[in-house]
Parts: sequence; C-alpha cells; structure tokens
Amino acid sequence: MTTSTQTAPATKDVPAVRTGPSVRTTAVSGGATGADQPAADRGRTSIADVVVVKVAGIAAREIPGVHDMGGGLSRTIGAVRDRVPGGRPNVGRGVKVEVGERQTAIDLDLVVEYGVPITDVARDVRENVISAVERVTGLEVVEVNVTINDVHLPEDDAEAPVADSRVE
Repeated sequence: MTTSTQTAPATKDVPAVRTGPSVRTTAVSGGATGADQPAADRGRTSIADVVVVKVAGIAAREIPGVHDMGGGLSRTIGAVRDRVPGGRPNVGRGVKVEVGERQTAIDLDLVVEYGVPITDVARDVRENVISAVERVTGLEVVEVNVTINDVHLPEDDAEAPVADSRVE
C-alpha cells in the first residue's frame, strides 16, 4: 500500500495591492487555487494599513500613563470631532505605519500623564503594540518609534473659571 502526502505550497511573495484612492493593503499570504489544495490555503489574505493603525492605537492607549495620542493640532481637531453628536473617537490619531509584505514599522505620538516615568511608559507601549500587531496581523514589527509630544498636567482637567455674565 502506497501513501502519499502533499505539502502546502510555500507562501510566495505577493506585492502590495492598492485598492481605491486611499486604501492601501498588503498581501500577507499568497494562496493557491484548485480543489486539490487544503481549504486554508485557497485564496490570498490582504491587510489594509488602517488595520495596523487601529490595532497599534488601541494597544498604545491600553497602557497606564498614556493620556492621549497625536500632536497638538491633531488633538485639537480630535477634541472638536469628539464633541460632534454621532462622532466617534479616532483610535488611529497619533499613529503612522509603513507596511511591507511581511513587516511593518510604527511611529507613535503620545501625551503622557505628569509624574509617570516616561521611559517606562514608552517601553510598555512598545511591548504592547508589538505584541498586539504581531498577534492580530501576523506581520513582523521591526520597530516602534515613540515620540512624547506633551505632558498632561492635573490642573489641565480643572474647569476654566466661569466669567460673571453681564446680562441676565
């Protein structure tokens, strides 16, 4: 009796695919076609850059000591956007990514709480982002660059004094 085993074809390099004017996707696995192939290998998987942006943004915000993300202008626009009824927060604010065929590089702009050790927060953010992106997308994260743009002070949360109204 002769038995034969068939091995799945090696993942081939598939170039990045651009769909539409602003959606960039990267093929992370090339699939095979044909009924003789295992079901898991039939087809191709592509990951849009925005997926990596959102996963990285959520993972960074999970770390204690991270108050907000983004530079001054993007935070201002985000604050206005958050006040609009029906608006939802932009989890990708402060995140930039470069996605290749099998790897990604991530840049984060953070605002940290006053009093937390910045190097510890940056290290924890880096570890959490790498873990989440690699687990969710399967891409290898080659670097996570963290820029601290601001420090949130406790008195920043205090309400501005209400001016006496000149009219009743």
